Amino acid sequence: MSLSKIYKPIQKDLVRAEESLGSVTRVEPAWLAEMLDYSLSGGGKRIRPALALLSGKLYDYNLDYLLPMAVAVELMHTATLVHDDAIDNSLIRRSKPTINSVWGEEKAVLLGDYLFARSGEFAADTQNLRVVRLFSQTLAILSTGELEQTFSAFNTEQSWQDYLGRISRKTASLFSLATESGAILSQAPEKSIEILKDYGYNLGIAFQIVDDILDFIGTEEELGKPVGSDLAQGTLTLPAILLLEQYPDDNPVKKSFNDEDRQGNIELALKMVRDSSIPEACYQVASDYCAKACRNLSLLPDNDSLQSLVQLADFITERRR
Repeated sequence: MSLSKIYKPIQKDLVRAEESLGSVTRVEPAWLAEMLDYSLSGGGKRIRPALALLSGKLYDYNLDYLLPMAVAVELMHTATLVHDDAIDNSLIRRSKPTINSVWGEEKAVLLGDYLFARSGEFAADTQNLRVVRLFSQTLAILSTGELEQTFSAFNTEQSWQDYLGRISRKTASLFSLATESGAILSQAPEKSIEILKDYGYNLGIAFQIVDDILDFIGTEEELGKPVGSDLAQGTLTLPAILLLEQYPDDNPVKKSFNDEDRQGNIELALKMVRDSSIPEACYQVASDYCAKACRNLSLLPDNDSLQSLVQLADFITERRR
């Protein structure tokens, strides 16, 4: 099923969120407007704002508060991408040059800071102290995850739990922010807020696992960036961990991390994963997390938005980009 069909219950309001994102670019000076437009017009699935709106639509759907939160989570997400690309010295994102490759690393970091500030401004527009506190806590968690990834770069001595802890902070925390805040702002009962928080967390884990699989088996055209980018940056993901478990001694991941013919060993690692059962095993893990995400959704009000949340979990494990 396509995202457009999944988003149908909130499609008009997603358009409004997109318009609000566009308003962020209407600033002075012109060079700032240009950078903002470049960073925000790159497309993307808009899953995080959709999650905030879909979660909110289960109860009291008040767009005065839900719409700014949907914009806040997307701005926060964009800020993390800008910072990640600068830190990793990435050259391509969504099939176009990254901010840091066009304007330089220093300007990219500062633009990311600006986007974080504006996302906080939108979060404050919810006029909900609980949500604003949750927003700030999530930003701290995201930063911790990024620091953790930096400290663990090119280290093959990482377990499944290390990996899951890192992606829970870097990816799942923002998904969880979207669903939990949407529930809070719609005056959902506490039990429902907890269910939607849990849904967002597990969906985020599944989303990142699929992202990590695609970095091995996808194409540059599908991904909008070079295949094997994680290995090139020294980031150990689930497919690489499973490959290390299967070949603990003579392993191309270990060799590439030790700077032994890095590109050649990355290409060999990609081929070995593609020719193995590892992708299937990773997809099964992602599918298990999607099942966990949906396990208590039946306790929530049954409407079109709830069905979209279920369908979104199916979409996560079927996507190719």
